[in-house]
Amino acid sequence: MNADWWRQAVVYQVYPRSFADANGDGTGDLVGLTARIPHLVALGVDAVWLSPFYPSALADGGYDVDDHRDVDPRIGTLDEFDRMVTALHAAGIKLIVDIVPNHSSNRHPWFQAALAAGPGSPERERYVFRGSEHPPTDWVASFGGPTWERVGDGEWYLHMFAPEQPDWNWDHPDVRADHERTLRFWADRGVDGFRIDVAHYLTKDLSGTLPSQAELAGCPEGTHPFNDRDDVHEVYRSWRKVFDEYDPPKTAVAEAVVPTHRRPRYASADGLGQAFNFDLLEADFDARRFRDVVERNLALATEAGSTSTWVLSNHDVVRHVSRYGLPDGTSYPQWLQTDGTEPEPDLARGLRRARAATAFLLALPGSAYLYQGEELGLPEVADLPGVVLQDPTWIRSLGTCKGRDGCRVPLPWTPDGPTFGFGPDGGLPAHLPQPSWFSRYAAAAQAGDPTSTLSFYRHALARRAELQGPESLEPLDAGEGVVAFRRPGGWTCVTNFTTSPVPLPAGDVVLASWGDPRGGGLAAIAGEGTVWLRG
Repeated sequence: MNADWWRQAVVYQVYPRSFADANGDGTGDLVGLTARIPHLVALGVDAVWLSPFYPSALADGGYDVDDHRDVDPRIGTLDEFDRMVTALHAAGIKLIVDIVPNHSSNRHPWFQAALAAGPGSPERERYVFRGSEHPPTDWVASFGGPTWERVGDGEWYLHMFAPEQPDWNWDHPDVRADHERTLRFWADRGVDGFRIDVAHYLTKDLSGTLPSQAELAGCPEGTHPFNDRDDVHEVYRSWRKVFDEYDPPKTAVAEAVVPTHRRPRYASADGLGQAFNFDLLEADFDARRFRDVVERNLALATEAGSTSTWVLSNHDVVRHVSRYGLPDGTSYPQWLQTDGTEPEPDLARGLRRARAATAFLLALPGSAYLYQGEELGLPEVADLPGVVLQDPTWIRSLGTCKGRDGCRVPLPWTPDGPTFGFGPDGGLPAHLPQPSWFSRYAAAAQAGDPTSTLSFYRHALARRAELQGPESLEPLDAGEGVVAFRRPGGWTCVTNFTTSPVPLPAGDVVLASWGDPRGGGLAAIAGEGTVWLRG
């Protein structure tokens, strides 16, 4: 078995509650995912990244975990998980699962024991409790509000996210040992790798005089009280030993939102092995920006001895069809507060750019991460009413920031039916309402159209699998507003970031990002278009 399968894999992220609902309760489940494996096979992905499926009160979309070694009953059972793994592997698809190590939920048995045991107890040492009249610091949590929550006996506990997500104390041996048990639990069930949530947090130093919120930015690198500390890599070195107990070794990818020059430590061979690069996701559709992102991240991957990851959308951001249809510099939180009407995105342009950027991304050496629904060209559902929103950002911001629900609306599989095929007819409505215009984006409606976005993705992934070779590229001089590079094996990717056509270089077109992806009879590269050429 190829131990390096992950280095240039195409990984498809499944947000399970919104992928496919087999039992009609309005929530996606493992049986639904298993039934849709043929879609993943036809798409041509190498692996699935499964977002949290653990028991949870859903205070943060499943990232508030009650039990790290079980399945939420609304999503399935361990037996159904095992059957899903078997079916994925039979289809030639690997499985990566989300691990959430910075915090548990406030319903976790250890946190409930800590509350019951009281101040000074061994149970409280597994979390970060402090006793004082006032909050120990003025730090602001990621979802808004303070990072400290007071309990009935007067002590405060730390939560970098929502109050329902108390932070672990990673200095405690029980915490370290229990997480290694969790890794082995899922690895023993056939999981091939792990995506590590907020890998830059975990270890903390709250001794001495703590900086204020305003002073946090001035902390020397590696010594911040809770963010990107040097000692977090001790944890990942121990995890690497666990991964290497298996043949082939299990893989891991860090969600490490850190300065770019700090990223290679997370992706090192004695650490997690790979780290997310969100730079293309954050870049405007601009030739210089894309060129600089590629050059910088290939150098970082070489420094780490790893490969880069390329991402345009995930469960935490506005879908890139909508982003590319908005004016550069748009504030997405403000845009969502207007229900996506000010300004109104040019979705035709957004989709044109999205397909061009996807073809660019898939031509790069390294692994590509796709988010469910992007193969359908789905835009953001920007007009969800406040009464249905589930994201803690909406609650913690007191209704001033809509958050991430607009990219988590359940997928449309068919152009008709009460949930567009997400669930069976006669079942409950989808847990987030689907707009009527989802009909035209349905997978079944696109499958037979050779010019559809789904057909484009299928063709692009099939050609990528044929052409993929050594992990290198040669930049080419292609003129202002155009980025081109040659890959080993004699094929070239050219992206036109301008709005006007440019001459088509010599060679046989194997992929075009607009129209028919097979690209027959082309005389030029369309404005905001990408081609792959062989020869």
